[in-house]
Formats: sequence, C-alpha cells, structure tokens
Amino acid sequence: MNNSFTPTVRQLRAFVAVYRLGKLSAAAEQLFVTQSAISVLIRQMEQGLGARLFDRTTRSLQPTQAAREALVVAERILRDVESLGSSFRDLGGLRRGRVCVAVTPTLAAFVMPPVIRRFAALYPDIRVVVDDCAPDQFMSRVIGEHVDFGIGTPEKMLADADLQTLVPDHLSLVCRPDHALAGRKVVRWADLAGHPVITVRPGYGIRPMIDATASGAGVALNVVNEVSFLSTALWMTASGLGASIMPSAFATHGAEPGLVIKTLTAPRVSRDISVVTKRGRSLSAASQAFVDVMHAVLGKPGRARSQAK
Repeated sequence: MNNSFTPTVRQLRAFVAVYRLGKLSAAAEQLFVTQSAISVLIRQMEQGLGARLFDRTTRSLQPTQAAREALVVAERILRDVESLGSSFRDLGGLRRGRVCVAVTPTLAAFVMPPVIRRFAALYPDIRVVVDDCAPDQFMSRVIGEHVDFGIGTPEKMLADADLQTLVPDHLSLVCRPDHALAGRKVVRWADLAGHPVITVRPGYGIRPMIDATASGAGVALNVVNEVSFLSTALWMTASGLGASIMPSAFATHGAEPGLVIKTLTAPRVSRDISVVTKRGRSLSAASQAFVDVMHAVLGKPGRARSQAK
C-alpha cells in the first residue's frame, strides 16, 4: 500500500458505480466515460490501496471484503463532496449567504434604508449585517477584515485599501433662508468670516478637513457649537443657532424643510461616499451583489481607486 495515496473523486465515483452495478460497462455508461477508463481508475485505486477491490469473473465483478469496507467511506466522501458543491452553488447563485458592512451611523441613516429594502426584495435569503461604527473605527474594521467592506468617506486612508466612488459629494454650507449668505449664488470659504458656524467636534469626522480648508482660505471660523452628530447640527441650524458645514449628501437627505444648502467654493472640497475594501481581498458573490444594488439605487457605478502609494 502506498501510504501517501489519496483516491481522487473520479476514482471513488468509478469504484462506487462498479460496486453498485457489478459491471464495468454499466458503470462506464452511468458515468459517461469509456469502459477502459473505468478499468484504469479501478486499477489505480487497487494499486494505491494495495488491495484487490473486485474478483473478476467472465460475467461480473464480485466485490472483495476490502471493497465492502471501503464502500462506506467512499460513499460518505462523495456525499460530502456533493454537499460542498451544493453549498458553493447556493453561495454563487445567491440563494444563501451573508454580507457584513461597516458604515457610520450618520451615513447609514440615509444611505442604507433604500438599499436594504431593494436588496431584501431581490435576495431574501441573504442576511445583511450592519456594523455601525464610529468614524475613527471605520478603517480598522475594513482592514482588519471584521467586515466584508465599508461604506464611507475615510479620514485617513491606509496603503492597503481601495476606494470605489458610490456617491460624488462635497462640503456645503447649510443655513436658514434669512441668513446673510443664503441669497448668494456662490459662497466661498472666505465668506464665512465673522458668521457663527456649527460643525463637528475637533479631530472628529470631517473637522480636520474643515479646519485645514478654512486655514488655507485665510479665514478663522467662528465655531459656536461643536457636535458629535450632523443631525444635531441640522436642528441647531434650523433653530437659528448658526449655519452648519457638512457634506452635501447628508444635508440634502437630512435637512429640515426650508433650510438652504450652498456648495462651498474656493476651494470646492470633494467628500465622495465610497465603497472601501481591503486591497487584494475579493468580494463574495453576495457582497458584490450588494455593491451592485447600491450603485443601482444611489447612482452610477464608480471606478475603483487604489490608495497604495
């Protein structure tokens, strides 16, 4: 016996077919191969196992004791192989599976509901798990493979991450109609000088980008309120506590009726919402289907961008 011998699936199928049917010709017909191919497969198994599996007569093949003992194991292996193949077919055919996605609560509030509804209607047997993490945890969730992918606007990109634009976006000013800047066609960062503004707290989310842009434009922002959630900034603005600086997409979806949204220019600051994946990691069929549904619901497919330097 060859101690390193491991029967192939083809050999096992040939063996079981011959055992059950008793003839090489019948086994060959069942497996859609030639009789000589079946004979070779059986001989290979016998040589590898170091035992005769069938006693050959002029009319049939009689299984030996070794064959009877091997049959139970062979049939179990073939059942396992078929089960594995069925599982792969279910996963590939989107008949079952799981999608785990990281997204910040603020973004999830307006991005996820329509996507989840559409996806559930198309793929009811696939479970969607949402990891609603803080902005400073977002990249570690993706790179650490705690999730399949993320949806967001990373503050600090890592070399082993890729971005695919989902929704193009930019920073905007949100104010009441009676605000001094509400009637302007163009609102520049420099125009914010002296006006009370509301934005997120220092070092959190978009705040570093806001501070850097304002500094570059030569304006010292008069920040009167600092919040953890942009939804808080919106109701504060609606209450007359000051204009808010935030991504246009959130302002559009979350703004209270009557608020005015103005794109901030000079410079115009991109703030695209992207699908973020770990570089080199392939998405499962279920995850790719979810990404495709997001593009269909939220906009046109974007182009992947590697962040490797």
